[in-house]
Amino acid sequence: MNISYNWLKNYINTDKSPEELSLILTDIGLEVELLETVQQIPGGLDGLVVGEVKTCEQHPNADKLKITTVDVGQPELLHIVCGAPNVRAGLKVIVATVGTTCHPTVGEPFKITKSKIRGEVSEGMLCGEDEIGLGSSHAGIVELAESATIGSLVKDYFDIQDDYKFEIGLTPNRADAASHLGVARDLAAYFRTTYTSSDVSAFKEGSADGIIVEVADSESAPRYSGVTISGLTVKESPDWLKERLNTIGVRPINNIVDVTNYILHDLGQPLHAFDADKISGHKIIVRKATEGELFTTLDAVERKLSAEDLVIADAEKPMCIAGVFGGEHSGVSETTTQIFLESAYFNAVSVRKTSKRHGLKTDSSFRFERGTDPNMPLYALQKAALLIQEVAGGEVYSTVTDHYPTPVSPFIFEVSYTRVQKLIGQAIPAEEIRAIITALGIGVTDVSEDLITVSVPAYKVDVTREVDVIEEVLRIYGYNNITLKSQIKSSLNTTEKPDKEVLLNQIADMLIGNGYREILNNSLTKLAFVEDEQTAVRIVNPLSSDLDTMRQNLLFSSLTSVSYNQKRKSPHAKYFEYGKSYFKSENGYTEKQNLALTLAGNQVDEHWIAGDKKSNFYHIKGAVDQIVRRLNISGLQLVDAEGPYFDYGLTYMKGQKELVTVGAVSSENLRKADVDGPVYFATFDWDLVIKVIRKNSIKYQEISKFPAVRRDLALLVDEAVSFEQLQTVANKTERKLLKEVNIFDVYKGDKLPEGKKSYALSFVLQDEEKTLNDKQIDSIIKKLMLNFEKETGATIR
Repeated sequence: MNISYNWLKNYINTDKSPEELSLILTDIGLEVELLETVQQIPGGLDGLVVGEVKTCEQHPNADKLKITTVDVGQPELLHIVCGAPNVRAGLKVIVATVGTTCHPTVGEPFKITKSKIRGEVSEGMLCGEDEIGLGSSHAGIVELAESATIGSLVKDYFDIQDDYKFEIGLTPNRADAASHLGVARDLAAYFRTTYTSSDVSAFKEGSADGIIVEVADSESAPRYSGVTISGLTVKESPDWLKERLNTIGVRPINNIVDVTNYILHDLGQPLHAFDADKISGHKIIVRKATEGELFTTLDAVERKLSAEDLVIADAEKPMCIAGVFGGEHSGVSETTTQIFLESAYFNAVSVRKTSKRHGLKTDSSFRFERGTDPNMPLYALQKAALLIQEVAGGEVYSTVTDHYPTPVSPFIFEVSYTRVQKLIGQAIPAEEIRAIITALGIGVTDVSEDLITVSVPAYKVDVTREVDVIEEVLRIYGYNNITLKSQIKSSLNTTEKPDKEVLLNQIADMLIGNGYREILNNSLTKLAFVEDEQTAVRIVNPLSSDLDTMRQNLLFSSLTSVSYNQKRKSPHAKYFEYGKSYFKSENGYTEKQNLALTLAGNQVDEHWIAGDKKSNFYHIKGAVDQIVRRLNISGLQLVDAEGPYFDYGLTYMKGQKELVTVGAVSSENLRKADVDGPVYFATFDWDLVIKVIRKNSIKYQEISKFPAVRRDLALLVDEAVSFEQLQTVANKTERKLLKEVNIFDVYKGDKLPEGKKSYALSFVLQDEEKTLNDKQIDSIIKKLMLNFEKETGATIR
């Protein structure tokens, strides 16, 4: 939200500089994210001075140039060459002296230097309005009044004042501060002073009936006000109004629309102006749209309305989506001479749902969906009508319509001084607490020794409880004024072992070190991506059909990321994600923490020396094994993965529970997520991981000083025999000296007997205390060969 410093000073009298005010605003909860100087004219006419032409003679070498001497209040006259047709002696002019930077209306800024023009020295420039940003005329130099003071600044002559724009990061609960008036209220409370309100006593309503208003849905439109103004002229706004809007980043359009935008940012009350002659049936109906009703908005987009959308319609058709966006054909144009000016209070929830449903975010919806002041519409309407008459002429033609059947009452409840001091943590005098509450515009009644009854005005939509008032007191009193004790005592619980955050970061660091990138996906997904609809957690009011269910796994979230990147020419995926999955049961809802790994495309980016090395199942299984080893998890059994997600894969079982499943994603699921090519995926039950390693103790061992020895064997085995079986046999055969068993080749072919395959295994042997000799090594290899033949039927090749 943007706030103008000069505009703000219309409400509150302060000598604080913009810099000082930005610090104060931040301290009281309106954080100033950026303070920016805004100049009415580019460059602000800086460096330009008033001068008087003393002499003016023909240039000897150019028919269209004159040589002048100019007095700018310095000891010596300046010699300036000028080609303007209206230059003459005795003329008061604008002078850009040497070193001044001029900002033209069109084009880039340029700096004035001392130069020679056709052989004659020129020590500055006599300025036309287009050369310094004052206008677009190039007919000649600007002629100033005779009363202009020589040597004075041109910016003072034209009364050019810089403004300052505060960019405030408005939190959603501060709807009451979404305007210059709202910010001024807070500053007035801080300074313990008053703010100035505009006098609308000059407003006089007409006597005609005007446009007939019918409010068919008072729940969505608790208050609806309007008035007809006729005889006006739509044209460009005066400079002061355009400057106000430009300062806060609002583009001026015409005087009528600009007034409605001005009031919105001034009072926080959105308005809408309809061309009265385009209102069919001379009647306005505030109603719900019919399901599927078509409506073209101001951005020329035809939208299909929902039966939950509130519209402002005439006797035939919708003219505006209430509180959100106007229609293409009912707005003000250059030919408009009569308007119906609307000022309303709409239900915040209704506006918010409509805004989200159609993806429309406007300045009006921003305020309505947070909650506007129900007592502001009539005052804003009167102030806007007076302003429209000032800038567009015309007169108030009709009586004022003000449909407000059920006025909104203030929030009334009790506040305890003791409770205020306890929650803030500092002894604040009761008189100070009461003074702050009163300064905030909150009424105080029924005062007792410790309790007061407060009456909170309806525009403070977020202040409905005692604790809310305490928060208001604290931000005005000042967070910086709260004294902290030198010692803070608290009860600290012993960190649960293992420390989940530390463990998470350790595994993340390891994965990142191996080339994985962390991703973070939305927990909302579509129903088609869940495993079991009966246990799916559905969203009551989903933003869209693609975000209507809480995810039951991280697979489709990861596949969505792969698909997104594939469509943007980034097909190589190496991702990991920590995230939750959600389930519904008879006993309520449950959440599970998961770690997911995803591989797709190539192992490394395309390069002339790297080749095209595709990711495969064993790459992601290697990553899973690395995590298992890092966590020192043992006693796992591998079984074939079951379920609808994989074409093939493995599940690591810890007892009867699935610790991690890894596999190649099925082609059906790839189609669901619109993914090309194979994708390999692994998912850890991280809650189970935490339980499994809770009693783990990691033992560190010194690196052996003695060399390791490798021996290889080629085994002919039945196709049903797995490497895991061979590895188990090897580890049982030699528990002390055998350090590693690896497979480096698998062969199946016509040169082997039917039903057989060949495994090439490597064995790494090492003694921690001495160097192994050939006799020991050969003995171990013979035992391995014997046990392979005995337990798996293997034949040594």
